[in-house]
Amino acid sequence: MDKYQQWAEQFFDREIVLETVQNFARHPKPILYGVLLAAVLAWLVVSAFQKFKQPTTGRANTPDLEKPAARTPSKFKAPERPPGVWVPIDFKRPAAPPYPDWDVHNTKPLPYRPFRHGPYYITMGLRSMHWDEWIELDNHYPRYHADKARRIKERGHKCCRTAPEAFDGAVELLEEFCDYLPQRYPSLYRKTAVGMDNLLTGETFNIIERPLAEDPMQMAARMVQDDLAIMFERPDGQYYLLAGAILLAGFWRLEDKFGMPLSEIHTSGDVPGFKEKLEKGMMNFFRRVQPNGPVLRNNYFIQVDDELAWSQSIGGEDSKGIGWYTAEKNKAIEHHHFRTERQSLRRLPRSGGVVFTIRTYFHPITEIAEQPYVPGRLANAVRSWGDDVGKYKGRERYQDVLLEFLDKKHQEQIENGLEPEKEEGVHQYPY
Repeated sequence: MDKYQQWAEQFFDREIVLETVQNFARHPKPILYGVLLAAVLAWLVVSAFQKFKQPTTGRANTPDLEKPAARTPSKFKAPERPPGVWVPIDFKRPAAPPYPDWDVHNTKPLPYRPFRHGPYYITMGLRSMHWDEWIELDNHYPRYHADKARRIKERGHKCCRTAPEAFDGAVELLEEFCDYLPQRYPSLYRKTAVGMDNLLTGETFNIIERPLAEDPMQMAARMVQDDLAIMFERPDGQYYLLAGAILLAGFWRLEDKFGMPLSEIHTSGDVPGFKEKLEKGMMNFFRRVQPNGPVLRNNYFIQVDDELAWSQSIGGEDSKGIGWYTAEKNKAIEHHHFRTERQSLRRLPRSGGVVFTIRTYFHPITEIAEQPYVPGRLANAVRSWGDDVGKYKGRERYQDVLLEFLDKKHQEQIENGLEPEKEEGVHQYPY
């Protein structure tokens, strides 16, 4: 007690200290309880302050729309209806403002890099889509347009077809394009009484005349850089691929999948974890998605040749047996390309078809590895794939050369001053 009194007198008024000490001697328990209560309150205040002060250390998450009803019930709550029956909905997509300063020769592709640090999870990976950003065009448009025109001429029905029952849905997609594209890209497209004109190529699209000049999905393919697919529900409750223009897919062929239900499309392609982790959520999503609830997702692959339309490294496009097992192992890094897809999904209000737009971005690995943080993050992502995902993506055929190169580029960036811990403030998924 004498030591406490001596210490306290150095900091507080002597008389107050003496009175406090004397009171403590007479009534020790109440004062002790008060001191303990004050200490607990002080600890709680300090802990709360530190918690809110600490910066977030986790990576930004893609908004979870695989359980969308909790967030936006008006967009995803499906009205009661029998399977295979769709009642047209009076919904019109909001008008799109012109893309700021867009130029067919100068606007660069957006730098999608949809891979993360940490474990690889098999999910649908959906996020909300802004209506303005439904279709993305850039200065690769001339090349994509020319590649599509060449492949339509060479392969035609193998790449573009529409089932009779899907014709109205395919025409509805044409109507949507002829409304959206002149709004968003007025320097490229001009709306007309019968459709629209392409101001770069001189093409005129007449979507009113019957019969149409060509298959409606084939016509739609000429308008955008995306591959296109429309799924329709039949009375069995399954969604079937009944309209498509798949010209630049790289690894799969429309003729193999056309007419298949959604589940079989994925199981026939050996998609990892589909039955266990994806099928139920995907079927629920297709059933409930409404015209006012468009979403986006991204994926990525490594390719060991430079062919955008079809990866010859997995076999010829008309070969019966195709797969990564045919690819030459560990080709030089100059042959490695990064392939990523930006997919949008929306329901058409009149026909009820669910439209996929599949935009492929294609770049040499040596090009994207020059970007800060990318080689380290991509190497981490490739290593994080499980065995099933690695087999699906062909990792065994290229990992030795790819990872050695990425590790080297990552180390060079660190030696030049790159601080990996600051990446979160520079990049947000999916960039």
